[in-house]
Amino acid sequence: MGKYKRLIISIVVVVAALLLIWFFFIRKKGATVTFTTEAPAYGHIATTVTATGTIQPVDTVAVGTQVSGTLKYLYADFNSAVKKGQLLGQLDQSLFQAAVDQYKGMLASAKSQLVFQQANYGRQEQLYKTGAISRADYDNSTYLLNNAKASVASNAAQLASAEKNLEFSNIYSPIDGVVLNRNVSVGQTVAASFSTPTLFVIARDITKMQVQASVDEADIGNVKDSQRVSFTVDAYLDDVFAGHVQEIRLQPTVSSNVVTYTTIINATNDQMKLKPGMTANVTIYTAERDSALLIPVRALKYRPDSTVLGSKYVLISAVSKHEKATPKDTNVVTNITSKRDGEVNYVWVLRGDTLQQKRIRTGLNDNTHLEVLHGLSPDDMVITGQDNGSSGAAPTAQGTSSPFLPKMGRKR
Repeated sequence: MGKYKRLIISIVVVVAALLLIWFFFIRKKGATVTFTTEAPAYGHIATTVTATGTIQPVDTVAVGTQVSGTLKYLYADFNSAVKKGQLLGQLDQSLFQAAVDQYKGMLASAKSQLVFQQANYGRQEQLYKTGAISRADYDNSTYLLNNAKASVASNAAQLASAEKNLEFSNIYSPIDGVVLNRNVSVGQTVAASFSTPTLFVIARDITKMQVQASVDEADIGNVKDSQRVSFTVDAYLDDVFAGHVQEIRLQPTVSSNVVTYTTIINATNDQMKLKPGMTANVTIYTAERDSALLIPVRALKYRPDSTVLGSKYVLISAVSKHEKATPKDTNVVTNITSKRDGEVNYVWVLRGDTLQQKRIRTGLNDNTHLEVLHGLSPDDMVITGQDNGSSGAAPTAQGTSSPFLPKMGRKR
């Protein structure tokens, strides 16, 4: 009996020693988990649409000529500031002046003939009344008088046309502005037979410019009139120019099966940095909030893993029984939902040793931050990630290598 007793005591001592060895040397300690948290904060958020466009003056006028001729004088050049009615150029007026002089002579001759026919008609009328001439002679004098009157009117009209052509040989500016382009030089012949040639292009006011942006059809639905716009140009990368949407033209442009719509954006150019033809990188703010409660977008992607379950932290899900909303809470959520649109999402909040899942309603999303409409306060600590306390990467298996790596020869 003493032998069995000693055996049992020995077994107990061995088991106790094994338990002590397991407890102090073999047993895995509790997992150490560190969370990355961020408190919701109020700030500005906006959703945007990006596009590219070309800068153009708000209003340009192409100045041409209605008569043909050779340019004799030029009084304006590129970038010249001109006033309305200012003389820009002049065609050779010798032929136009000759035509005016010719029709003046013809008009004078027609008027002289009219005076003669009026006198002749007076004599013939008196003779006809006394019966000295026949009815035919009287009608002939009437015809000659009317013909002289028509000749005077015809020559007067031809003289007015010649004088108008002489006036058209002077090229005036129709508006106040700046000359953007000059297409002719002194001595060049311009022909206005079929279409009016463009001699000058004048911008009305280059302190006000517009951007013709091409907005993709997938984004055009969010673009509205009067929305705020910011854009940059390659010439001044550090400067951000401001503007607003003026109109969206309904005529689409199709290039390589991509449909875009021309969107006109007005911008000021007080510093004269913007020049016609520059390429603008446009950002259109389709929606903005100045004082929105924001959280990082990565908070929506966080999910507790098995490491958290083995730690000291307690998980409370938003769909657990004790987290179900009471009728009072349901009414509050319903009222808020009726006033504010948004999407329902879930985030995890750290409260001491407790991880609590929160149901939130979100609004604007700029891919970095997210607007919270309901469900969080600035006192909450939203979890954006976790660190399981692992140091270094896991070791790779010995004796294995990628079949795609080149094999090195063994040195001898």
